[in-house]
Amino acid sequence: MSILKTQRELFDIPKDIAYFNCAYNSPLLLESIKRLHTGVDSKSHPWERTPDDFFHDAEIIRQLSSEIFGGDSDGFAIVPSASYGISTASRILESSLTENDEILLIDEEFPSIVLPFKRVAMETGAKITTVKTPEDGNWTEAIISRINEHIKVVAISSCHWTNGAYIDLSLIRKMCDKFNAVLIIDTTQTLGVMPFSIDEIKPDFMVTAGYKWMLCPYGFSLLYLAEKWRNERPLEETWIARENAQDFANLVNYSDKYMEGSRRFEVGEKCTPTILPGAIAALEQIKAWGVTKISNSILSINRQIETNLVQLGFQLPDDSQRCPHILGATIPVDFSGNLVKELKQKNIFISQRGKSLRFAPHLYINDNDIERLNNAITELIST
Repeated sequence: MSILKTQRELFDIPKDIAYFNCAYNSPLLLESIKRLHTGVDSKSHPWERTPDDFFHDAEIIRQLSSEIFGGDSDGFAIVPSASYGISTASRILESSLTENDEILLIDEEFPSIVLPFKRVAMETGAKITTVKTPEDGNWTEAIISRINEHIKVVAISSCHWTNGAYIDLSLIRKMCDKFNAVLIIDTTQTLGVMPFSIDEIKPDFMVTAGYKWMLCPYGFSLLYLAEKWRNERPLEETWIARENAQDFANLVNYSDKYMEGSRRFEVGEKCTPTILPGAIAALEQIKAWGVTKISNSILSINRQIETNLVQLGFQLPDDSQRCPHILGATIPVDFSGNLVKELKQKNIFISQRGKSLRFAPHLYINDNDIERLNNAITELIST
C-alpha cells in the first residue's frame, strides 16, 4: 500500500495546531492562497480583464474534474453549494413525481439533502421514506432492502456524514437500475479523498461541497449531471450560460439556446477570479497526489488513532462498515466530560456529530499531531 509522507509544508498550519477536523472544513493549500490573492488583486484592475476571463477557469475545472473523478467534462457544473446542486436536481424531478411515489433518504442525513426533498414532497404529495440507522452498521444492506417499485428517487450521501459509515454505491446503483429509480449522491464527505468513479457508479446527479476534502475555497462546489438530464430546466436563468455569452457587445440580442452540456445549471456568478483559481490549485494537487494514495495515507493515520481508542474502551464500527478517512467513535459510557471542548483547549481539534466523535485528518497531519492526540485522549479518559 503506497503511503504519502506528511504534506504539512504545503499548508499554513502552526506547529502547535493538531487539526483532525477536515470533514468540517479543510485548510487551504498555500498554492491556493497564493492564487486567490492574485485573483483578488486582479479585481482591483478590472480594465485588464477580458470576456474570456469569465469562462476560462471554469473550463479548466471541468477538465480536471473529469480527469480525476471520471465522467465527461461537459457533465460538470460549478455551483456555490451542495444545497444548490441538490435543489437543482430536486426541482428537475419535481414535475415527474406524484402522491403515489416515494423518495428514499437515510436517517440523520445532512440537511442539504433532506430539506429540498421535503419541499418536493410537500408540493407533489410524494412520500419521504427514511431508512433507519441499522443496528449492525450495514447501511448498504439497509438501503438496498428498502428500494422497491414505489421508490422513484434515492438521495443519499456517499458515506454517513456523522461518522464515516461506509455505503457501497455500486450495489445501490444496481438496485436503482432494477427498479428504475433516480440516484442522487452527495459526495461531499468522500470526493477527493476516497476512490470514486462516475463511470462506474453512473449517478443521475452527483454533488459535492468543495470546502472539505476537496481542499477548495468556501463557496465552490460541483454538480455532475448524467447526459439524460442535461436538457432540463436550470435553477436560474443566467446570461453566462447562453451560447452568445462571450460576445458582450451583443448580449442585448437574447439567446434562447444554452451552452453545451451542464453549463446551464451553473450559478450566474461563478466567482472568477476570486474563488476558482484557488479551486484549480486544489484539484491540481489532488490529481498530483492521486486519490488512492490520499486514501491509503489517511487510513494509516486513522489506524494509529484507532488502536489507542480501542484500548481506552471506545466503540468503533467494524472495518467493513467504515470509510478510510473518517473515524467515528462512541465515547465510553462512564466518561462524563466534553472531549471536543477539552481537546480544543490543547489546540487539538476534532468534532462530534450525533452520537459519534469524528476524527477526520488529512495529509497535513504529522507524527507529532498523532502522538499529542493519543496522549491527550488517554489523559482525559483516565482522569
